[in-house]
Amino acid sequence: MAFDFAQTALAWFDQHGRKHLPWQQDITAYSVWVSEIMLQQTQVSTVIPYYERFMQSFPTVTALAEAPQEDVLHHWTGLGYYARARNLHKAAQIIATEHNGEFPTDFEDVLALPGIGRSTAGAILSIAEHQIHAILDGNVKRVLTRFFAVEGWTGSKTVENQLWEFADQLTPPQRIADYTQVMMDLGATVCTRSKPRCEECPLQVECLAFASGRQAELPHKKPQKTIPTKYTTVLIPMLYDRVLMTKRPDEGIWGGLWWFEGEFTLEQQALPVELAEENAEFEVADQLHKVNAVESLPEFKHTFSHFHLHIQPVIIYLAEAQAGRFAKDAQGRVADASPNYVATNLQQWVDYQQPADIGLCKPAITIFNQLQHR
Repeated sequence: MAFDFAQTALAWFDQHGRKHLPWQQDITAYSVWVSEIMLQQTQVSTVIPYYERFMQSFPTVTALAEAPQEDVLHHWTGLGYYARARNLHKAAQIIATEHNGEFPTDFEDVLALPGIGRSTAGAILSIAEHQIHAILDGNVKRVLTRFFAVEGWTGSKTVENQLWEFADQLTPPQRIADYTQVMMDLGATVCTRSKPRCEECPLQVECLAFASGRQAELPHKKPQKTIPTKYTTVLIPMLYDRVLMTKRPDEGIWGGLWWFEGEFTLEQQALPVELAEENAEFEVADQLHKVNAVESLPEFKHTFSHFHLHIQPVIIYLAEAQAGRFAKDAQGRVADASPNYVATNLQQWVDYQQPADIGLCKPAITIFNQLQHR
């Protein structure tokens, strides 16, 4: 009897597949879409709490479309790859205006949305709408590469096209939602990147990598490329228990998130000389503050996909420019700052002990932790 790839995988799914994840309950195209975007390059265990909070705040496409980008990015804080959140928000606004708030069911319309590629579009429509579409995320690439002993790096166009051909050929006309899920499950829980559990895999009997003992070798690793190192000295103006933060441009690294002053360079940066001088001053919104003291926090490293960044945070302790700019509560803590105290809505004073609901990148959270425990 000929080996039936899809039916063998589905039989395993019936017994061992994941069926109780939050996004597998009350399935809609919207819920599948949000989960698929969050799960890109992120583990299930990390995604679950983010997904639950996100769906509670934005239960529908319309709710997401109407939310301020700031609120969306705040819900994404700590999840990383923030372009995913910006694209999710943009796509929701397109759905609200061009599709009457209903997630599109045409493959080409879904593919046209920001942040959605062929595999993600296929996953959404196969799981939520039971349309016959193949998927090819990282987990599926690994399963198919080992099963067919595909040579070469899976990120190359030639290898990827070959894997798409296999994915299309194997996708069954029935139970497409379960098949889509089982392919992701096998890659995530059995055919793992390291130490695959071949003894538990239903596809083992026909797997060419297993037959030749090449599970550890396949898929081939990405060709090594030297990742450059960059540096930044981050200036953190502090007045009482607040630090001055600036909203970054929507495009680029940490787009739309709040950060401090400092540029990325290929060389170690030095603290501006004028800040170390006696009677030094620091300008905020056209007002000069006397610099009371300067303190360096521990340097730390943050790694992006294309470079390492060494971050040297430096606190600039400021004196008030004018009396009465900050009201204090009974404990001597700063209450509300004057809205005219910063030049634009792209800057604000943030309480580092209790940060406002704004979008923050992981290094900003690290710096807040340093400030709280210094």
